[in-house]
Amino acid sequence: QVQLVESGGGRVQPGGSLRLSCAASRSIFNIGDMGWYRQVPGKERELVARISRSGNTDYADSVKGRFTISRVNANNVVFLQMNGLNPDDTAIYYCNGVGGSVYTWGQGTQVTVSS
Repeated sequence: QVQLVESGGGRVQPGGSLRLSCAASRSIFNIGDMGWYRQVPGKERELVARISRSGNTDYADSVKGRFTISRVNANNVVFLQMNGLNPDDTAIYYCNGVGGSVYTWGQGTQVTVSS
């Protein structure tokens, strides 16, 4: 198993930026692809960004060009740089493995975009 701890959320105005961090309790290199997900009450959790062991990335259309996912395997951390935030980005953000490597969900970090 692995414990995942997300941080860095907060309240920002539209157009603002935030950088989320995810610390894993064991090797993310061994986990493989890592992703950032978000969930709004009443809706399913959605994958918004993913990154492979080697750094290949993929994004949901809704965040492409605004969000950047990165990882530091040596430190077992994954980041999500979010720019150009808008109210539709308001959600709880989680990190986890992707596909067959999804573990127990952490508590997530709340992102609220509001003027």
